[in-house]
Amino acid sequence: MGRYVVRRLGQLVVVVLGATLVLFACLFVFPGDPVGQIAGSDKARDPAVIEQLHKQYGLDKPLVVQYGTYVGKLATGDLGQDYTQGRPVTEILAPKLANTAKLAVVAIVFDVFIGIAAGVIAAMRRYSVWDMTVTFTTTLAIGVPSIVLGMIMQWVFVIQLGWFPLISDGTVRSLILPAFTLAIIDAALVAQIARSTMLEVMGADYVKTAVAKGLPRATVLFRHIMRNSVIPVVTYVGISFGTLLGGAMITETIFNWDGIGLALVNAIQQNNNPIIVGVVTISVAVFVVLNLIVDLLYAALDPRIRLA
Repeated sequence: MGRYVVRRLGQLVVVVLGATLVLFACLFVFPGDPVGQIAGSDKARDPAVIEQLHKQYGLDKPLVVQYGTYVGKLATGDLGQDYTQGRPVTEILAPKLANTAKLAVVAIVFDVFIGIAAGVIAAMRRYSVWDMTVTFTTTLAIGVPSIVLGMIMQWVFVIQLGWFPLISDGTVRSLILPAFTLAIIDAALVAQIARSTMLEVMGADYVKTAVAKGLPRATVLFRHIMRNSVIPVVTYVGISFGTLLGGAMITETIFNWDGIGLALVNAIQQNNNPIIVGVVTISVAVFVVLNLIVDLLYAALDPRIRLA
């Protein structure tokens, strides 16, 4: 197990380096001056000022040198300096990452409770009205684009009913609606995965044997069916949490939630490369670490799985 963890952590380093290298190469060849927001409009720019800013931020050096400098700083936890604010990227993104983490955690709680509950009900009452309702609702939720869903939720619950604030103020009340909006599609997928997996497990021989032995219904459900059905759900939830924590750009933009997704959108509009690279680096690292945690949970849920 220990060797497996070390190997996966080594893969994390390789993945982060590969992702940042590709991003650096893309930003290097894309048109546009990243210090343009500092220098002002085209007519007001002074070539001497532009040259000085390029030297200050190391943009006059070749791509390999710029990337090498970034990797060296990254090893010490330094993600560079923001062009527009003149502050460290880590200092800017730390509170935004915390806000996105709050949003992602609440959304995952909604995912798990709503999705698993709906999937269990549909599986236990197969072909019933409950099953058809869950199937129809989850299929509809998956088919609606998240931007449309977010705008509908905002129009109904913010503008029409006034239950939630229009502009997020960081409170729990302003967190519920964006988290629920973010969770709807994933909860629908969790429900479908839970339903199909439970139906497959319910038809297994060991479940039929447990029922034939006269074990209580609750024992069969929780000890034999639920435990073996939850592994695919854990897989999806782990990947989904990594994606959410990486930055829910659409939801954060619609609800003006001050997370790293909104920071990434603003950075792209401002051509602020350090923020863009910083968000991507954090997102990739979080995603790989969460995949490692999911793999380790496999061993706890199913002793048959051998990781090393």
